[in-house]
Amino acid sequence: MTILALELLSQHGCFGGVQRFYRHDSREIGLPMRFSVYLPPKAVAGEKCPAVFYLAGLTCTEETFMIKGGAQRVAARENLILITPDTSPRGANLPGDAESWDFGVGAGFYLDATEEPWDDHYRMYSYIVEELRTLVIDTLPVNAARIGIMGHSMGGHGALVLALRNPQLFRSVSAFAPIAAPTQCPWGKKAFSGYLGDDETTWLDYDATLLMEDCATAPFPAGILIDQGLDDQFLAQQLHPHLFEAACVSAGQPLTLRRHAGYDHGYYFISTFVEDHLVTHARQLAALD
Repeated sequence: MTILALELLSQHGCFGGVQRFYRHDSREIGLPMRFSVYLPPKAVAGEKCPAVFYLAGLTCTEETFMIKGGAQRVAARENLILITPDTSPRGANLPGDAESWDFGVGAGFYLDATEEPWDDHYRMYSYIVEELRTLVIDTLPVNAARIGIMGHSMGGHGALVLALRNPQLFRSVSAFAPIAAPTQCPWGKKAFSGYLGDDETTWLDYDATLLMEDCATAPFPAGILIDQGLDDQFLAQQLHPHLFEAACVSAGQPLTLRRHAGYDHGYYFISTFVEDHLVTHARQLAALD
């Protein structure tokens, strides 16, 4: 598929930088994809800056975090570029696809589907790792050696998986309320069986807990940060952060897992602690050789 030029949909001044929304034709997805970028003032001036990808969760788009997260103020201060892709292919016209927001098959889950009819378009893993990452490095003032990744819920799953499988590309990682062991929860089992088939050995590459269990040494010695609300309605059945915590102990991976009374699964929770995450990414990315 021929890749059309990156199309700037809109631009908005924000904390001395700019908030942009883009569209492009995706080689991996086979459909148009949208993503958003926040450029801090130094990036607007042409200086290459560290970048952090943010992967959003179910029912979200490339706009959600930029509108609700309250992250731009901190990103401007810390000189971080923020990049948020859409969560799923749009316009695939498949039964139960992303437009219906079924909690399972239909949402992107940041994997490459192998089962029909999903395998033609549901390639979010390769889209982010191979296509979008290269695109933003080639077209924006991104310091390619200093890129981190973070996410929420389904996107927290995606951030942990993409980082653990590509620690040489994503040099820091954090998550809010991630689906930490998708092979052991209803959402993950439904999505993985639909996208990857019934052979559960094919699911292992997309489970952060199992990936961490396979690590002989700590892949992120500077640490991983996870925040989890204790009033999260999905905590008991879907998220299982304790399983990822145990895997980190086994691998010797430093993990800060903060559990917060009174906080649920939504963006009031995320906006409360987003500054801590961005400061952590900025510090870890700045310390790289």
